[in-house]
Amino acid sequence: MFVKNIMIPKHECFVAQVTVTLKDALEILEKQQIDGLPILNGDKYAGVATRFNIYEGFFKSGKQREDYLTSTTVNDIVSHKDKFLLGGELFEKTLLDLKDFPLLAVVDDHNTFLGVVTRSDILSSFESAFGVNRPGVRIAFTSVETEGRIARLSEIAHQFHEHIISLVTFDETDKLVRRIVMKIEKKDNIARFTKKLEEHGFRILSIQED
Repeated sequence: MFVKNIMIPKHECFVAQVTVTLKDALEILEKQQIDGLPILNGDKYAGVATRFNIYEGFFKSGKQREDYLTSTTVNDIVSHKDKFLLGGELFEKTLLDLKDFPLLAVVDDHNTFLGVVTRSDILSSFESAFGVNRPGVRIAFTSVETEGRIARLSEIAHQFHEHIISLVTFDETDKLVRRIVMKIEKKDNIARFTKKLEEHGFRILSIQED
């Protein structure tokens, strides 16, 4: 999945122009209960204003609170001016970028603001990939890294009429072995299904009902 597939489009975003005061920006952040406010210069992306940016600027300003908030514009405190996405990135590669920041803007080749991707969007996508919010049985197992193993796994699941909720694979330290986590709907044939997997060389690590 790409960033553009989970992006919140511009018309659904709360934004502010570079001339907006910090007082007005803070009111938007508080009223809308959002963690970051994209700042635009016309339709061009100019950075992100956060509560942290605003409070940090206040402590460095030496001004009285009200004077600081009403006389300073968001353009003076924005961060991430040069940190943004173009939409074609794989969503999972943005996780580290968003670990300590609430959102990243998405822009086109001309720096025109298109929307945002938030930390919660990325986490929700990971939850969906792992089937976190759907009940079922999670089976963790390993497989020798050979051609056709995933296809063989699918054949066995089809043979037992298993409905696969999610399927995620991980590289083991040993590059010849792959760890696989499959989540399937709960049925009364789990024991027979896992036995069949073991017969075909899949080593079961754990079985857990969610």
